[in-house]
Amino acid sequence: MSDKGLLPVADARQRILDAVPTMPAEQISVADGLGRTLAEDLVSRRSQPPMPVSAMDGYAVRAEDITALPAELKIIGYAPAGHGFDGNVRKGEAVRIFTGAPVPEGADTIVIQENTDLQDETVRVIDGETTKGRFVRPAGLDFAKGEALIPAGKTLSARDVGLAAAMNLPWLKVRRKPRISILATGDEIVMPGDPIGPDQIVSSNALALSAFIQAHGGVPIDLGIAPDEEVGLKALAAGAKGSDILVTTGGASVGDHDLIQSVLGDIGLEVDFWRIAMRPGKPLMFGKIGDTFLIGLPGNPVSSLVCAIIFLAPTIRKMLGIDSVMPPTLPAQLGRDLTENDEREDYLRATLERDENGDLVATPFDKQDSSMFANIARADALIIRPPFGAAAKAGTTVEIVALGGSVFSF
Repeated sequence: MSDKGLLPVADARQRILDAVPTMPAEQISVADGLGRTLAEDLVSRRSQPPMPVSAMDGYAVRAEDITALPAELKIIGYAPAGHGFDGNVRKGEAVRIFTGAPVPEGADTIVIQENTDLQDETVRVIDGETTKGRFVRPAGLDFAKGEALIPAGKTLSARDVGLAAAMNLPWLKVRRKPRISILATGDEIVMPGDPIGPDQIVSSNALALSAFIQAHGGVPIDLGIAPDEEVGLKALAAGAKGSDILVTTGGASVGDHDLIQSVLGDIGLEVDFWRIAMRPGKPLMFGKIGDTFLIGLPGNPVSSLVCAIIFLAPTIRKMLGIDSVMPPTLPAQLGRDLTENDEREDYLRATLERDENGDLVATPFDKQDSSMFANIARADALIIRPPFGAAAKAGTTVEIVALGGSVFSF
């Protein structure tokens, strides 16, 4: 079939993003907050610290009592962390204090213990500065009660969870994770470890997509491998009922055995589009079956994963209420010459390194076949080549999607 009339990548992605909703909010324990996306701003329920506290071990005194050194002060009490001194510090007095303990009334500075000489119930201050507020952490130094510290749409890191706990927030409102069913299709694929026929290959798509969905904040539901026949495909597709999205792999193009459109059409599939101007990934489908959206990915492993990066990840992020949904791009220098591009937007698997000036250099693999999973597994980036892009020499600036080294990266 001719490639005329293919939908541009940006238009296809925007159609998906315009269609899918933001997930409703649910309440979880702060202990379960890692990786969840906030549905509302987090506002502190207390100030931190809630009162002035000592930043050092030493003595709480009045600054005016130690303007001339040495100065002798009477020790009238003790203030360990968690147990403040219940009384006032008056002229000529001091309270033994430890880091984190409340500064007693009347005291306005801390003399560190290294600058003192203890003599029974008297302390001699022999060195140090005498300014008010020295080694005192004022109330609200870190944050104040009523302050919004973590915005809605933020996916919580370990640091965020710790901050939320310090804000005295036992419960959090987060976006429900989208439930995403995965249905691989094709008589030619079998699961890892299963018996393999002479004309079959091991399936990687469903497992890769399941991990991808988890990494981006969704809940994957593996429906198994559907055969290339109507009854089996319908039966397994029925398992997607109640899911927010059904992701299929394979069966979305125009071959005799590509049954997604015809078979799922019998159970209510309404197709929005199914062919896009992209390499790899031209036979990408988007539609809806009842309340469940369908994203039909190509069957080739690399095509499937590249389309997940460009389409599925932004869709999940939109559903989670994250403001920045697009795969982040950045400039890099091309590591080798490229010929001119055709009418499809191309995503070349590439390695990244720094040159002697510290600039990023993206070098595409020599072989870009969409069945070569090893290449995308070791790729550092995707080089984006626009439709009808001119031939480019090494050193030309190109846009890339950095894949990163984290298990949670693209």
